[in-house]
This record gives sequence, C-alpha cells and structure tokens, in this order.
Amino acid sequence: MATEKLIELKTDVSHSSLYNADLAPTTLEERNWSTYNFAALWVSMAHCIPTYMLSSGLIALGMDWKQAIFTITLGNLIVLVPMLLNAHPGTKYGIPFPVLARASFGTFGANIPAILRAGVACGWFGINAFIGGTAVNNFFIALFPAWKTFGGDINIAGLSLPAMITFIGFLVMNILLVYKGMNSIRKFENWAAPLVLIMTFILLVWIVNEAHGFGPIFAETGKLDTWDKFLPVFVPSLTGMIGFWATLSLNIPDFTRFGKGQKEQMLGQAIGLPPTMTIFSIMGVVISSATIVVYGKAIWDPVDLLLQFSNPLVLAFSLFGIIVATLSVNIAANLVSPANDFSNISPKHISFKTGVLITGVCAVLIMPWKLLSDPSMYIFNWLNVYSGFLGPIAAIMIADYFILRKTELNLEDLYKEQGEYSYTKGVNIMAVLALLVGVGAALIGKVVPSLSWLFDYAWFVGFGASFVSYIVLMKIMPVPVGAEETVTEE
Repeated sequence: MATEKLIELKTDVSHSSLYNADLAPTTLEERNWSTYNFAALWVSMAHCIPTYMLSSGLIALGMDWKQAIFTITLGNLIVLVPMLLNAHPGTKYGIPFPVLARASFGTFGANIPAILRAGVACGWFGINAFIGGTAVNNFFIALFPAWKTFGGDINIAGLSLPAMITFIGFLVMNILLVYKGMNSIRKFENWAAPLVLIMTFILLVWIVNEAHGFGPIFAETGKLDTWDKFLPVFVPSLTGMIGFWATLSLNIPDFTRFGKGQKEQMLGQAIGLPPTMTIFSIMGVVISSATIVVYGKAIWDPVDLLLQFSNPLVLAFSLFGIIVATLSVNIAANLVSPANDFSNISPKHISFKTGVLITGVCAVLIMPWKLLSDPSMYIFNWLNVYSGFLGPIAAIMIADYFILRKTELNLEDLYKEQGEYSYTKGVNIMAVLALLVGVGAALIGKVVPSLSWLFDYAWFVGFGASFVSYIVLMKIMPVPVGAEETVTEE
C-alpha cells in the first residue's frame, strides 16, 4: 500500500470565528495513532453490552443464531466501506468530522449534519450510561437489598430513585474521563480492549462448564425457516445493523485525524470492527444459551446476569468488567463526536468540554430506558430511522470528497468565513437539497404504507438517492472545487 503524504496547515487561522483549539487540524507530530491503537479502539467500542445483546433482539424477532450472526457480520462489513472512505480525509488533513463537513455543506451549513449526528450520539450516550448505571444499581441491590426500596414510591420519568441516581452517577463518570482529553482516551482504549475480551472469555468458559455444554439455542431452528418468512425480517434488521455504526462512519475523522497514515487507520479498523462484532455477538449467544441450562431461562442482558451471583467478589469483578466495557464505547463513540459537533456551532463560545456537558444533558432528556424496552422499537425504529438520516450525509460527504474534489481540499479555507467553502451565506444549498432527497426517499415508507419497503432499506435508499442527486446538482449548478493548496506538504 503506497504511503500518501499527509497535509499540515502552516497558516495561522486562529483569529477566525470558525477556529478553536479543539477543531484545529492536528500537526504531524500529533498524528501518533498506530494500527494497534485503531484496532484497540474498535475492539473496545464493539465489546459493549448493546453488541452483546444484538443477537437476542434478532432471535426475539424469529431468527435462529446462525441467521442472527450472519446479519450482524454482513451489516458490519457493509458499514466498514463508508467508514474507511470518510476516514481518509481525517488522516490526510488532520481534521475532525464537522470541519470535513464544511467542504460539502459549507462553513455554516456543516452544522446541519453535525447536529443530526450529535442528536444520535446523545441517544447512544444515554443508552450506554443507562446500561452502566443499571449494572451499578444491581450491584448495590445485591450487596444492600434495602437500596432497592430507597426513596419509596418516588418515580422519575419511569425510573425509581435508586435507578436514576446510578444512571446520573455513571453518566458523570463518563464525562469526567473525557475531560482529560483525546490522549487519555487512546490510553484507556489500549488496555480496555484486551481486558474486556479476557473477562468475557472467562465468563463464557465458566458458564459453559456449569451448563456442561452450549445449551439449547444452537439446536433451535428459529421461526424464519423459509425465504418468504426470513426476508421481511432480514432486510430491516440488516439496515439496523448498519445503523448501529453508521454514526461512526460519519465522525470517524474525529479519530483518524490522529493516525500516522492511511495504512494504519485502514488496517486497524478492518481488523478491529467486523471480526470483533461477530465474535462478541457469538459469545453473547453462547453465554445466554448456557444460562438456560444453569438458571432455567435465557439471560441475554449481562447486567441481569449479575443478579444471579451471590459472591461479593464475583459481583465486584463482573461489575468492573461491565463498567470498563460501557465506558470504553461510550466515551469514544458517543462523547467525542457530539462535543466536536456542538463546538462547531460557535467555536469561539462552545469548547469541547462545554459540548460534552451539552451531550450529557441531552442524554438524560432522551430517556434511553424507553428505547431499550422493546427490541422491535430498538431495531426497526430507533436504528432504522436514524440510518435514514446518516446514510444520506455519508453519501454527500463521500461524493464530494472522492468524486468531485478527487481527495483535494483547501485546508486553510475550511477555517475561513469567506473562502472556497463559504458558498452562499455559508451554506451549500445543493448539499441541503441532496440531503432532503435522500432522507425523504429513506423515510417516506414510514408515512406512505405502499412504500414501506423503502424504509426497510432506509440506509441504502438514502445513501443512493443523496449520492446521485448531490453529484447531479453540483454538475448542474457548479461551485468552485479543488482550489489550489495553501498548505505545506510533509
């Protein structure tokens, strides 16, 4: 693989209203993430409880374990493609996602995809914070049974007082860790990745030994035993699996801007994402299947599995594993991006740390426990609906960078109020129109029953419609692309 030159900005643009230290392009010296760092990042993020529970949602919808694992694996192989494509400019120019979006949407218009991405991240941040808080809550209940009734009948938005306290407490823990900066995140992910894998493997070996085998799930055929039955469930489920990481396929430049080179980020991501999602999902199936033999029922949620342990040391060990797994995905996937996205709204007034606080508040207001209450809501609605927004955004950014600009950006002008990417009042109306076309095509099936099949393919439909329409619109109403470099190559 040929080594591509990385671009470093030499001009001082710190006076611009579009600039702050958190959104600034990284220097060559700061680009120190290796293949292992990117692989560890993905291993840590994929080793999370929502991944562990993905198979359970699909099996609950009628799939057998092989169909579920196939759907998960295929979805992650597909989403890896836009992931690697959007990662390229991050590594080459050292820029985060909202700054990259300025090239296609405009210096002000970039806030549209940034806020859409941030909204999804707030939801995911809330989901993972709730899962981690529930683990802590169950741990307290196991050690101190009176904790369960603390606060009596007090109920806050559907949660008991103990559940709300642990949820908020875990959320704050995430925020404090991110406050230490990107380098601390890299170090945390480096050791969290192998630790979570080892702890899950220990749990797997123990439960299989207790069950004297793998349990009955592997022998079950599932309800979708014909193509006609399988396809209507498979298609929207595949879209949901793509939607699972469609968020990161947009803001992956937030991390690849620290990469040593394209080879490192591409290999690291390819090694870290699809294999981990497949292996960890299989582990979830094996462990849950064995719990049927050991406990008389399938326990898909590892947090609930905590309640089955009576030894305080085992409880503490298990809780630590869940906390590390949840923190590793939450701080990397769901706090870094929205913090940058919110900062992009007004770089001189909203810092990265302020963006983190905004994300935390939004995560509480979304009430994530309601999203997790029903697998059909989680997969068919939550994952599919937002994939209908994220697919079009990814398509526009990829079409702009690779098709129209041939990977050449004017790095300095990305931080100028009046420059190549200012378009009309800072907005590229062609990108906005293409986004509307894609989102409309992806989600029209939600309101027009005869077109419901389009919603099943939401990510694909939205991506294709926006990709084509953006290129056509930009050809019809051309704007300046590929301006001369004002940077120094190293």
